[in-house]
Amino acid sequence: MSHKINDIQECTLPLPITQMAINTANKFASEQPSPEKIEQVCLNTLAVYVVNDYLQMMGIPTNLSASNICNPVMRMCANVADLEIKEIGYLECRPVRNNEQICYFPPEVHSDRIGYVAVEIDETARKATLLGFTQTVASDEFPIKQLKPIEDFIDHYHQLLQLATAPIPAVANSTRVNLSQWFEEVFETSWQAVETLLNPNQTTLAFNFRGSERGALMEPQSSVADVRRARLIDLGMQLAGNPLALIVELTSETDQKTEITIQVHPTGNQIYLPPLVQLTVLDESGSIFLEAQSRSADNYIQLQFRGLPEELFSVRVALGDASILEDFVI
Repeated sequence: MSHKINDIQECTLPLPITQMAINTANKFASEQPSPEKIEQVCLNTLAVYVVNDYLQMMGIPTNLSASNICNPVMRMCANVADLEIKEIGYLECRPVRNNEQICYFPPEVHSDRIGYVAVEIDETARKATLLGFTQTVASDEFPIKQLKPIEDFIDHYHQLLQLATAPIPAVANSTRVNLSQWFEEVFETSWQAVETLLNPNQTTLAFNFRGSERGALMEPQSSVADVRRARLIDLGMQLAGNPLALIVELTSETDQKTEITIQVHPTGNQIYLPPLVQLTVLDESGSIFLEAQSRSADNYIQLQFRGLPEELFSVRVALGDASILEDFVI
C-alpha cells in the first residue's frame, strides 16, 4: 500500500492492476461528458476489474459482462461499480483514493447487493488494495476502519451459495386451481384482480410486459390476455414482512391451447424484487419445466408457456429456505 491505516493494515490484500483493466477503464472513461464523470467511471471500472481478478483466483465464478459497469447507459447515468457473482447476485466494488479513510457508497447501491468491497486504487503504481468487506451499508459514507477482512466475503459467498443451491421444501396448496373456470369468471377466493395488489405504476408494468420478457421462453405476442388474476405470497422473514404478488395471465388460442404467463412482482412501496427469488414451473411429474431467478434491480420475473385442457402443472416461488407451491389444472 502507498499509505498505512493501522486498524486495517493486516486485513488488506494488494493486487496488480492489469493492462486489460487499464485499457478498459480508459475506453469507458473516454465516453463520458465531464471531467468528474471521467474520473468516476475510470475508478469504478478499475475497482470492478480488480475484484473480478481476485474472485477468479479464488475460484468464484463471475459474469463481468452482465455487470452495470459494462453497460454504457448505466455507467453514464448512474454511479455503479457492481460485479455479478454467478447464481448469487451483485457485489459492489467501490474505489478509494490513496489516504482516504472513508469509502463512499452512493444511494443507488444501498440495496440489491450481496455485499460491498472497498478497493484502494493507486493508478501511478498500477496496483490496487482490497481494503475489506461489509455485508450492508446504511449511509453514503462508511469508515474504512470498520471494514471486515476480505476473507470474510469468501465465507459469506459460500453461505449464499449453499442457500441458492439447497433443495427447497415447498409448502403445497391443498387445492388445485382450475384455470378453465377463470374464463367463466369463477375465481378462487385468494386470487384477486391485479389492480388490488399492485400500485398504479406496477399495474402498468404488469399489463405491458410483452415488450420485455425477462425469463420468458416465447416470442412476444400481440394478443390481449382474456383474464389475469393475482395473489399475495408471504415468504415470512425472508422478505421482512413485504409479500410478493404472483400473477397468472391466460390467453385462449384457436388450437384449443391456452397461453399462460406467470409473473412475480414486489408489492407496496418496493420497486425491485430482492435478488435470488426463484420462479419455477413444474410439470405433472414434479420435474422442472421452466425456471427464472431475479437479479439485482429486477422489477419482476416471468415465465411463459402453452398448455392443453386438463393438463396439470405447479408453480413454485422461493427465496432462501422459504417457498410456496401452487397447483393448477388448465
